[in-house]
Amino acid sequence: MFLISAFVLIIPVLCLAFLGLRFYTHMLQLSSYQFQGYFRFMKTNWKRVLFHILFLIFFVLVFFGAGFNSMALPIVMLLAILGIFIGLIISYLPREAKKKFVVTDRVKRLFITYVVLTVLIFALGCLGVRVTQVGLDEYGDVLFAVGLIMGAVIYVTVLPFIPALANLINKPIENRINQGFIDDAVRILKEHENLRIIGITGSYGKTSVKYYLTTLLSEGFRVLMTPESYNTPMGIVRTIREHMQPTHEVFVCEMGARHLHDIKEITDFVHPDDGIVTSIGYQHLETFHSLENIISTKYELLDAVDEKEKAEGGKVPGKHLKFVNGDNEIIRNNMKYPDAITYGLSEGCDFRATDIKVTGAGTTFTVTSKTGESSEFNTKLVGRHNVENIVGAIAAANSLGIPMTKLRMAVRRLQSVPHRLELVKHGNVSILDDAYNSNPNGAKVALETLALFEDSVKILVTPGMVELGEKEDEYNKDFGAQAAGVCDYIILVGDKNSASIKKGVEEAGFDPEKLFVKSTFTEASKLMYELDAGREKVILLENDLPDNYK
Repeated sequence: MFLISAFVLIIPVLCLAFLGLRFYTHMLQLSSYQFQGYFRFMKTNWKRVLFHILFLIFFVLVFFGAGFNSMALPIVMLLAILGIFIGLIISYLPREAKKKFVVTDRVKRLFITYVVLTVLIFALGCLGVRVTQVGLDEYGDVLFAVGLIMGAVIYVTVLPFIPALANLINKPIENRINQGFIDDAVRILKEHENLRIIGITGSYGKTSVKYYLTTLLSEGFRVLMTPESYNTPMGIVRTIREHMQPTHEVFVCEMGARHLHDIKEITDFVHPDDGIVTSIGYQHLETFHSLENIISTKYELLDAVDEKEKAEGGKVPGKHLKFVNGDNEIIRNNMKYPDAITYGLSEGCDFRATDIKVTGAGTTFTVTSKTGESSEFNTKLVGRHNVENIVGAIAAANSLGIPMTKLRMAVRRLQSVPHRLELVKHGNVSILDDAYNSNPNGAKVALETLALFEDSVKILVTPGMVELGEKEDEYNKDFGAQAAGVCDYIILVGDKNSASIKKGVEEAGFDPEKLFVKSTFTEASKLMYELDAGREKVILLENDLPDNYK
């Protein structure tokens, strides 16, 4: 009977296990299966982890309280255990997520490892009770039941750490599987002997330049680009394996990085012919740890292009091209390759945009190439940053043989990149959607773009910037001060960075009655439409933190 009761008690524990492991696997997935990101989430959500530990503490108190004269303490502790258990189950119930949990093959392998670890933890609980109760074989069923209960208590306590352990155990398997995919991608690239590979990286702007360059190069070539933000090694491999066709002539490959040497990991199997560095800035400092590491990693793309040129003995001068953003101060101060073609709005750039005019129909500007040829361009896109990125695409496309006359028509067709200062109109409300991510420079550019709408009510909705290491509070405070000089209303979302931004806003003398803090984006969204209802207004959505940053 005691054994049956124990099994009955195990059932809700297994329900908690399933819900909890699903939740934490989702957070691991959002962290790109990186331990640093996962444990950052654990650190910022320490209260939930604390309840798991309290579950063990209260259980121990009940166990030792069994011999007390008064039954009050064990009963209170049992009620506390029950309350914690129910609270944990409720907290792990599936909720609507910004980026949904995807049951990939890797997730399936993780859950197989979870099952093995679950069996081991319960077995250790039973074994531990057996070892400590030697000589009581006549109570075998009772001891087994107690062992199951002890295993359940241990399991509930360590549940948040099981996904990390399973991820560590599975790492050699995942590495082997990934290497097989990489080898297949390398084989496919080798079969395309005349394929030209253009790598693009940067702290910001790389996705926009990728989209723009693909449109411009399509005037003369069949082009494949990495879709959306497929800029990790496995995202690039997937693009090659699933979308590369024998007819493709150019592969535009976006390369992202969060750690030192991440770009080299990609270039070691992609081997780019040309490289574009769109920017270098203070992004992902939490994982890069220093600006020097960011600079070194971004330049790994141009290093790879240089190595390829040297390996071919420089037989064809100018075959392998390097492009850098000449407007970027960090690049200018760390110009590693003097032969790199510069682009931007600054004097001295090889491809330079001048005479920029912004109207209701978009932006007009003139580009002068390194050969002295000038041409006027028109785009429906607005903002200095868009001109800068378009000039980068023009520089690369023109250098690869597309004449300016063809590029003029292609620039007219350029569309906003989704969630990167994408302008969407809803009647008298315009949304500047810059929700994909944010960094100090990108946030500054977004506010500059917002300031262009002089005759509209300007509203900022933001949760702030993340992954900026020790300077995160400082940068968010500066962001708040900048926003105070542009916006009519400011709506902060969540708790993570609101205090820092609010401090900067208040110190800049912003009207406190026009500053709001909301717990969720849903609440902020409702408010932003209510403010000055009926008037022309522009709402800047600057960043939208994924679920693992809550």
